[in-house]
This record gives sequence, C-alpha cells and structure tokens, in this order.
Amino acid sequence: MTEERSIRQRSTRRDVLLAAVVWAVVTIGTLTATLPAEAAAPVAPATHSAELSLPLPTGRHQVGEVAVHLVDRSRPDPWQPGRHHRELMVGVYYPATHTEGHPVAPYMLPKAAAHFDAVTANGYLDMNLPTGQVDWAAIATHAVQGAPVAHGDGKRPVLIYSPGLGEPRTWGTTLVMDLASRGYVVATIDNTYESPEVEFPDGSLATMATLTEPDAFIRKSLAVRTTDTSFVLDQLGLLNAGRNPDVDGRRLPHGLAGALDLTKVGMFGHSMGGTATATAMEADSRISAGINMDGNLTYFDGTLMPVAEHGLARPFLLLGEDGSTDTGPGWQAFRAHTPGWTRQLTLRGSAHASFTDAEALLPQLGLPPATQTQDIGTIDPATAIRTNEAYVSAYFDHWLRGRSGRLLDGPSDRYPAMRFVD
Repeated sequence: MTEERSIRQRSTRRDVLLAAVVWAVVTIGTLTATLPAEAAAPVAPATHSAELSLPLPTGRHQVGEVAVHLVDRSRPDPWQPGRHHRELMVGVYYPATHTEGHPVAPYMLPKAAAHFDAVTANGYLDMNLPTGQVDWAAIATHAVQGAPVAHGDGKRPVLIYSPGLGEPRTWGTTLVMDLASRGYVVATIDNTYESPEVEFPDGSLATMATLTEPDAFIRKSLAVRTTDTSFVLDQLGLLNAGRNPDVDGRRLPHGLAGALDLTKVGMFGHSMGGTATATAMEADSRISAGINMDGNLTYFDGTLMPVAEHGLARPFLLLGEDGSTDTGPGWQAFRAHTPGWTRQLTLRGSAHASFTDAEALLPQLGLPPATQTQDIGTIDPATAIRTNEAYVSAYFDHWLRGRSGRLLDGPSDRYPAMRFVD
C-alpha cells in the first residue's frame, strides 16, 4: 500500500512517528470514532502497579484547573458527517489561591486513561511502554480543581497549548502547569476526533477518526485546529466577560471572569501542535507570539506550507530536538522568509518526545536504557525539563510581559543544554 511504503521510506524517528499515527488510524479497526453522545466501548483498565508523578511547578503560584466543555454551533463537525455542531474539551490552568479542600486535578479521566494505555502510548506514540501497569488517571499533577484565581498582579496573559498528532492535551501538563505557576492562564485543547481520546463529562469517549491518506489527513487536521483555536479564543472572551461558555453549566472558578488579558495571547505546541501554532498565528492576529516545539512546516508530501513560504510578522520561536530531523526544509524556509523576530534552538541530547510529559514520566517506569534513549534521548530528564521551562517562560515573559529577553540572545552558562542555531 502507498501509505505503508511511505512509512518505510522515512528515515528519522520523528518521520516514523508521524506516519505511524496516521497508519495506525487507518489500520486499527477498533479505533472507529465514538460520538460524544454515545457510550464508548469499554477498555480494560490498568493494573495500577506503577504510581507516577509530575515535577513540581517552579513558579510562586499554586495551580488551579478547570475542564470546560465547548460547543461551536456555527459549524458541523468536520470529522463526523451528521454531527451538526463541533464539540471540544478544553483544560484551563491558572494561578490559584485557597486551594485547601479542592480535589487534585486528574491527569486523565478513566476511560481516556485506559485508551491511552491500551492504544495510544504504543500504537500512536511508539514508546514501547508496558501496558496494564500504569494508572494514567492517577498521576499526581500538582494542580487542583476549581480553586479561586490568585489576584494581585493584574490581568493574566493567556496561552494556548496544542498537542502533537496522536497526543492528548494532557501530554504537555508539566510545562502547562509551570507556566500557570508563573502567572499565565493556559488553555489546552483536545481537537476531537483527531485527538487519540477525548472523554466528555457524560463519560462518553471520542477517539480518532479514520482517513485513508496521510497527507490529506494532516492538511485537514491543521485546518480544523486553526478554526478550533480561534473558536476557543472567542469562548475565552465570553468567559472573561462574565459568561459561562461551558455547555453543561458547570461552575467556573471564582475570579476567572475578568482575570484574562486577551490583548496578550501566546500559543505553543509540540510536533503538529507546533505546526498548528504557526498556522493559527497566520490566520488569527490575536495571537501575538508562538513557539513550535519540533513540528514540521512542510506537509507530509514534502511541499512547503504557506506560512513557511512567507513567514510571520510576529515573533516565533523554533525549538527542536537534537540530531537528524525532517523539520529542516520548512524551518529554513520560514526563517529565510519571515519578516518578524525568530530564533531556532536545539535541546542537546533530546528526542522528539523530550518536549512532552514523556521526559518526566518515562524515567519512573524502569524502562530498558535503549528504550528510554529512543523515546527521550540521552539528556538528563531533569535538565531537559528545567531548560525547556526556562526558555519557554523567558520567551513569553519577554513578548507578552515586556520583561528581559536576554536568555534569548545567545548561549547561557546556566543552561548549556540549549544550543542556538545560526
């Protein structure tokens, strides 16, 4: 088959992962999408023999979280014929106060966690993890649900997080929580039917839709993500004005309305989420600054995306893995054509998943050294996390808060793992 040959011809691990996600969607018959209104087929739960935790956020604030169920009634779902409205789940993380008595925010909901364990971790992300041994829903997140918003610093800049293809929105929680602890409101988006699993408040589970051709799948996914992002920004505007956009009417945290500064919006994402950051910025001028963490700016067939052909007039950071990668042609074109501020950085010793929670969670699983190196490279995990958090926060602090951007000017003795690409 054409898709299979295409997968085999790709040489880098990042290529293989991207192709494998699409190929798995086409070939795994059990992954037919489940509509949110329908009951999902049960997936066997993990045996819970491994208890994992995420690193503590480094900012001065405690972190709150609320899940918001959004419905866009202006458009049908692009992945599901017959679905007249587009439904999304969004996680909103924010600096919190008075967290006592509030429950810890789950890393994943139970059905989504079971699907991640049984299908996503190895079928999509190709991580060679043991199955049935991790309760992904029970991972300690250091965020609490529904606590009041911390005030005292004025309105909060807003960030949007877009996960990679085959990744749930929670796969970036370490970095998201860290940014919230530093004073940002961060909205994480699950793009329903393209995300591997989305669990809705009624307990239904939506899984990835099927499509038969990888290049068409990726082009459509990016177009849908771009529209989803603008819709979420619209809904955050309603929330900030005192309206509750949650279609189930669940109570929002006290103080969240009016706390968002939607004149200062940034976006970041991993893999295709980084690509979607560029396409969303191209389409929506409300996004002032963006970070692409190891995402292509070429389509699957190798042609340049329009944003690579003419660049962006707003600041954009390219943060890449070490070693051989297929991001080169698109990133080079983008840097050559962009009239705005841009930098390209490489995290030494990293792999494609080093910009996700894999860097924090996989070392706790006792994996064979070769498997861990394949998944997250050779860099010390704590160093990878600390370095990534420092540069991402410095970037947004500079462009959204007007703070010093010296860390972005050149190599730092404090963070020798980060290399500046000429």
